[in-house]
Amino acid sequence: MAAGNPLFEFLLRQGDNALVLGHRTSEWCGVAPILEEDIALANMALDLIGQTQMWLGYAGEVEGTGRSADDLAYLRDVYDFRNLLMLEVPNGDFGRTQMRQFLFDAFQVPWLTRLQDSRDTRVAEIAAKCVKEALYHLERSSQTVIALGDGTEDSNARMVEALMFLWPYSGEMFVDDATDQAMADTGVAPLPSELRAPWLETVEAVAAEACLTLPDSDYAQKGGRTGFRHTEHLGHMLAVMQTLQRSYPGATW
Repeated sequence: MAAGNPLFEFLLRQGDNALVLGHRTSEWCGVAPILEEDIALANMALDLIGQTQMWLGYAGEVEGTGRSADDLAYLRDVYDFRNLLMLEVPNGDFGRTQMRQFLFDAFQVPWLTRLQDSRDTRVAEIAAKCVKEALYHLERSSQTVIALGDGTEDSNARMVEALMFLWPYSGEMFVDDATDQAMADTGVAPLPSELRAPWLETVEAVAAEACLTLPDSDYAQKGGRTGFRHTEHLGHMLAVMQTLQRSYPGATW
């Protein structure tokens, strides 16, 4: 897997985040609380899968072994995925899904905005396309979190639970490692830790409108890059997502 190539690793992270969240979001298709949300979530999932195609397509080119975006999506095992842990945990109720989307969107917008200035032309071009969708996603998820948090007693309680459940995972977004440092040194991407301040500013503003109190900062933890993975969560999701390709290897339509 292009061992030792930090650009390949970096691209996998971007593509896997979009792929895993896109699949999780697609699980609401046909079962969302109202028709408008059903359609909106399906469209957001499609946006994320489109982003996956660009990131993993470029990753395959960088790897140089002939693997396509589809190969990287469908023919890797659970420990080869580089997504944030927060994105793979089961959806839970509608409130938890929306809170996860918001916490990720609040990171993605400044992240993709910065990536538009990447010294890697392809990274900059992909980011420029993705940020337009990310801005829309952030607008929707922010509005939904506010509506549910500042809604009924029950909806507020559910959003409090969602925030408390997801907050420990949020710290992983801002952990810098050797790959991140290599990307920063070559001007491909900023260090994730540089994005914590704008992320927190957005999260605090929305939480205030939603009548939610953020947990103490010490409540967040680093998460996945320490080596721990929820294999039962991602493994089950991949079993569903990869069934067709693994049942009929190499099939095309």
